[in-house]
Amino acid sequence: MSRKEKVVFLSAHNSARSQMAEGLLRHLYGDCYLAYSAGVDPAEVDPLTVEVMAERGIDVSRQKSKSLKELWGTAFDVVAKIRDWDKEPCPFFPQGKRRAHKPLEDPLVAEGAEERMLALRAARDDLESWIVETFGR
Repeated sequence: MSRKEKVVFLSAHNSARSQMAEGLLRHLYGDCYLAYSAGVDPAEVDPLTVEVMAERGIDVSRQKSKSLKELWGTAFDVVAKIRDWDKEPCPFFPQGKRRAHKPLEDPLVAEGAEERMLALRAARDDLESWIVETFGR
């Protein structure tokens, strides 16, 4: 059996986008990859993110928000940055053999619960397409 590649998804808060990406990669390609996520300024995993992922049968309720510092020193095969290029800081994380980038606005900036759910669903679907394209085998 071949070694699973380690992938880390980085975002601003590790509360929605990178958590979804971690859960999606684990769900879609867990036989090939070990998925992790972290944030520049971590916040709790958003409950609506958990709900939106559950709509696809993916349980991210046990995932925890992590700081980049918690994974510092871990060697990753892929460092994937997910962020709004115009509005968010660029996380620096040197321990990666390859880099991947996904420009994606933070869905949690949407006002109101219904708008936030729509933004989270759109982000989830966009991330899923990107993960299939980027990591599919």
